[in-house]
Amino acid sequence: MLLKKLFKSNLWKWGLFGMLFSLVPLTNLFAQGTIDSGDTTFILLCAALVMLMTPGLGLFYAGMVRTKNVLNMIMKSFVILCVISVQWVLWGYTLAFGPDTGMGIIGSLEYFGLNGVGQEPGPYADNIPHYVFVAFQGMFAIITPALITGALAERMKFSALLLFSVLWATLVYDPLCHWVWGDNGFLGSLGALDFAGGTVVHISSGISALAACILIGKRKGYGSEDMSPHNLTMTILGTALLWFGWFGFNAGSALAADGLAANAFIVTNTAAAAAALSWMFTEWFIKGKPTALGVVSGAVAGLVAITPAAGFVGPLASIALGAIAGIVCYLAVLLKVKAFGYDDSLDVFGIHGIGGLTGALLTGILASAAVNPGAGDGLLNGNPGQFVNQLIACGVTVVYAFIMTAIILKVVDLIVGVRVKSEDEETGLDLTQHGESGYNL
Repeated sequence: MLLKKLFKSNLWKWGLFGMLFSLVPLTNLFAQGTIDSGDTTFILLCAALVMLMTPGLGLFYAGMVRTKNVLNMIMKSFVILCVISVQWVLWGYTLAFGPDTGMGIIGSLEYFGLNGVGQEPGPYADNIPHYVFVAFQGMFAIITPALITGALAERMKFSALLLFSVLWATLVYDPLCHWVWGDNGFLGSLGALDFAGGTVVHISSGISALAACILIGKRKGYGSEDMSPHNLTMTILGTALLWFGWFGFNAGSALAADGLAANAFIVTNTAAAAAALSWMFTEWFIKGKPTALGVVSGAVAGLVAITPAAGFVGPLASIALGAIAGIVCYLAVLLKVKAFGYDDSLDVFGIHGIGGLTGALLTGILASAAVNPGAGDGLLNGNPGQFVNQLIACGVTVVYAFIMTAIILKVVDLIVGVRVKSEDEETGLDLTQHGESGYNL
């Protein structure tokens, strides 16, 4: 009878609730109150997409070298994925995103080894766990030095690559990342716009690639031997993986599954398509035939150029941006051969350096507050100061990346030597550096 009355009075429900409540620490109920599970899932998926870009880059590059160097090119991208993953956790993240040490130059060592970083929201995004932000940004840090390897294809020691990658990530990428995106970074505070890495990723890697290929010199037989791509189907597959992963690269930089991410997604796709077409038609007009290598190179140029602008321009502006980038980057690659003669083996400077500069400057012209009210307008929308800010950011990045890369390469050359022996280069880096062959025909 008593049990029946208790059941009808609902007291049993309150008692059960009290028991359950007592089992859950109060901190767990409130500490993660701002974390959005949808945003967290989205950024984790975007991080995975960006991770896939680095092996995709390996395929993209590997198809463009000769058969005797195909494994070496893939290996470079893959091992950088491993090396920078560790560097980022130990000290890379804290240098890039740790509390500023003063003057907006570098982060402190407060987050060394991810000390103090965990499942709670972080200082850069209060809707996702701090770990998620670390993982997403880490994938950017990984692919950036991997981009440089295309300029030094078929002649760089593998040991030199390992040392160079760690030093370059620490002394070039991490400071630049802090300047643009970090706590009180001086370029970010200036008002420079870089949504997903035009300056931080592409200009830095492209300019560094130019410095590196000039310092290390041309490949043996450059200009006299046939060095045409051995497997363009591999390069096309690599491009497809890059394009696929780039949606995570740009849309994920919104740091939320929202309208801005949707805008970044659609302008990324549109700019890549427009650039592929403009490169193809320009090449067709100049050389008489459209090439598969030209189409995929144009697509990558468009992806590079839209990266700094993805959160600041709309679809129509992205068509113009992509079309301009495709033409400009094609002409830059053409001039490399016709006018300058430096051996940027896989056109890293022509596509990433020139494409990044084109995109960053066009961001200052085409940016619209209608797309991103928090960022403001560009030159065409009545704000010429934004273009000036972009010019300053580009200039600083170019000078810093070029000088630091030259210094790093000199140090690496003194320690382990940068270039393989002449006979090793002739034999091929697959056998001489790894004791393997990409093809057993």
